Amino acid sequence: MRALLLSILPVVLAQTSSSLSDVVTSTLSASSAPVSAPLSSLTSTLTASISSSVVSSATSISQPQSSSASVSSLSTSSAISSASSNATSSAASTPATAPGSTVTEPIIKPPVTPTTFTPFPTPSDEPIPGVFEVTDPRKPPAVGSPIIPDFGPAWDAAYAKARSKIASFSLEEKVNVTTGVGWMGGRCVGNIPSVGDEWPGLCLEDSPLGVRNADFVTGFPTGINAATTFNRKLIRARGLAMGQEHVGKGVHVALGPMMNMGRVAAGGRNWEGFGADPFLAGEAAYETILGMQQAGVQACAKHLVDNEQEHKRSTSSSDVDDRTQHEIYTHPFLRSIMAGAASIMCSYNLINGTYACENDKVMNGIVKAEYGFRGYIMSDWAATESTMSAATGLDMTMPGDIDFNSGDSYFGGNLTAFVRNGTIPEARVDDMATRIVAAWYFLRQDAPSFPAVNFDAFRVDDDSVNEHIDVQEDHDKVVREVGAASIVLLKNENDALPLKKPRSLVLIGSDAGPGRAGPNQFSDQGGLDGVLAMGWGSGTANMTYLVTPLDAIQRRARKDHTSVFWFLDDFDLPAAGNVARKKSAAIVFIASDSGEGYITVDGNEGDRKNLTAWHGGDALVEAVAAQNENTIVVIHSVGPLILEPWINHPNVTAVLWAGAPGQEAGNSLTDVLYGDWNPSGRLPYTIAKRIEDYSAQVIPGDGVQDILSIPYDDRLQIDYRHFDANGIEPRFEFGFGLSYTKFDYSKISIKKVHVKGREVDAARQWDQGHASPQVEGGSIASWLHRPLYEVSFNVKNTGRVLGAESPQLYINFPESAGEPPSVLRGFDSVPIHPGETRNVKMTLSRYDLSIWDVNAQGWRRPEGTFGVTVGASSRDKRLEGTIPGSR
Repeated sequence: MRALLLSILPVVLAQTSSSLSDVVTSTLSASSAPVSAPLSSLTSTLTASISSSVVSSATSISQPQSSSASVSSLSTSSAISSASSNATSSAASTPATAPGSTVTEPIIKPPVTPTTFTPFPTPSDEPIPGVFEVTDPRKPPAVGSPIIPDFGPAWDAAYAKARSKIASFSLEEKVNVTTGVGWMGGRCVGNIPSVGDEWPGLCLEDSPLGVRNADFVTGFPTGINAATTFNRKLIRARGLAMGQEHVGKGVHVALGPMMNMGRVAAGGRNWEGFGADPFLAGEAAYETILGMQQAGVQACAKHLVDNEQEHKRSTSSSDVDDRTQHEIYTHPFLRSIMAGAASIMCSYNLINGTYACENDKVMNGIVKAEYGFRGYIMSDWAATESTMSAATGLDMTMPGDIDFNSGDSYFGGNLTAFVRNGTIPEARVDDMATRIVAAWYFLRQDAPSFPAVNFDAFRVDDDSVNEHIDVQEDHDKVVREVGAASIVLLKNENDALPLKKPRSLVLIGSDAGPGRAGPNQFSDQGGLDGVLAMGWGSGTANMTYLVTPLDAIQRRARKDHTSVFWFLDDFDLPAAGNVARKKSAAIVFIASDSGEGYITVDGNEGDRKNLTAWHGGDALVEAVAAQNENTIVVIHSVGPLILEPWINHPNVTAVLWAGAPGQEAGNSLTDVLYGDWNPSGRLPYTIAKRIEDYSAQVIPGDGVQDILSIPYDDRLQIDYRHFDANGIEPRFEFGFGLSYTKFDYSKISIKKVHVKGREVDAARQWDQGHASPQVEGGSIASWLHRPLYEVSFNVKNTGRVLGAESPQLYINFPESAGEPPSVLRGFDSVPIHPGETRNVKMTLSRYDLSIWDVNAQGWRRPEGTFGVTVGASSRDKRLEGTIPGSR
């Protein structure tokens, strides 16, 4: 739809408002409308409505100097104010205006089938002391606490304030709360205008790893590195620090975290997310959001949903069955909602034939009804597809215009017109505005101490609009620790690591050193030159500095009086081999990059073309290993690489997987190389022997079809689940990671936990094999998520150095369930001293032991006995137990 609008825009702008209606309507009526998925009757009705009535408006976009502009350039106007509720003309009359003023001219067709709206009731669970406790989002429970936060009372209070606030707003003002001011219309990447002196508006800003397009901020480790730590405390600390920096810059809504599932190993934005397992991604999202919102910024869980590749992301349909959707792709959003997420961003792609941002089944059916979401859903930038998307669950359109700088909006004047002509009930607009304002109250952003916006995302170096506020504090410590904890030791022959006062070292490869023009030489990090700290795209941040491996290793080597050499050319293989000869160790650096599809780097259009190291990295490793029998390989990569050309080379003694660790990349790596930090990272995805071994590949399309269909034929079998189910041997399995010490597991115990609850009947019905009831917020009900079983076991450090083990708990469902052989349901990161034994406890809830029953539309316990395995990876199982069937 967006492509069609762009193609006719030059014609449209030359027409009168009357002919504009005819041009747009006739063009879109002739096009093939998105096919409605068989998700709900409402979706089908609204899709028909969208096909039969298209409303657009042409406006000129003003560019206010403040993100809190008092009037949206895409907002309603007097022309809309005077539109009657039964308007049938093709255009509103144009009122007289003062020179330079903005006028919205809606194109109003006869009313389509009116929709009705009933606000979603509040989930009725009452707090359970000791488990579900009333929680202030600014004071979340400690990491590892048995308390599951109950944010219901905080939302209730926020809603009461929001309803009182918007009660005095006119329809036009309420619509303004839902409509961005337009691309580059304010100081942030997204801006909601103020409503007079009543409400200050919102600043929305990227990214999931720091404040984008701002100075004096921190470049944090990527989401994939945070997940690789398998460490909830560090994930929470990263979220808190990022939230503090957003608040310090005056940002109300931080556009992250990102939780796409990494279904496609070459997916361009995988590095922004938390890996290829829904449980790991969900827990990382949960901890990140608790940390971010503790700081006072609204978190935004994105992208809802099935946005798993960059190729044709706006013109492809992810075709996903209902069970897979619930168990895999929407699970991290459920956990985000349980963490109190203030907002969610819908994605560019279609879902089963309907665009995500007008998908009633996903937004209304799953997120708001089943998951009881009380925040608001915003569009990705220019992903709004119609005014009717307001009826299917979209609460806010970003950045406001239909396309960047297009000067028109599906909301603004058009939404007002749809209300006035009876197509969309005003109660729905009330709900949209209430959700947005309530989220502002929920995070106490009404406090006088909340900072004003003090930067300009579009003019970073302009002193007239950028106050250069330094918000970094001591967050470099968090970056360094998360970076070190996220490094995975893949190979360590002959105790090559940690380094032990080597006489000489040589660092080889451009990834060891700096870029030619500093850490921010490419816009949105769209290039690979020097050490890789993050991928590219909107999910990046400008780094105040970047510590390279060359910098950090030289500083550390001085303590041992080690001679340090380097060769940063990736392509002169003979020279690289020569410089490696006779050195105590040769450290070869290779990398692989990816990002968002609006930037192409070396032919990689967001998604990676292949899973090989860039700049001929494989050949570089082989050239060095041929000349040095102690070759150590360091890999900075956004995702899996095929390592087969050299992984078994006898001279490759050690391999470190460093991911994309942020601005302290060199220090984090050096801490691990020298043993100051014992490697404890674990792979958040599988490293295969062949790219064909993965369950899904990027589907580029042939450029001919209007909508590219992407069938999710792998269903529940993504990543390690696929490898396990099909007997495929990986190079390194999910959850794998070595240490400088060794750990033994013993004494597994599984016992039932008796926690008092109020929904006794629902729990009893589930125990008997019945599906959970279809009630509002049913998927986050306390009875479904409170502990049911406790699994305890011992882990002993049998080595000679302190180390953190990352035990993982996997469930083997009964055969009747139709699940993959093994699914992750628990993990921890446990520091253990030499000779010490630690007892580790993990809990399992009814939800953890459930499958989604498509027919009953609820969570059901499958019949039969469950296996429980505990170990060091998805394939390194150390202990086993069972949970008996209940029938």
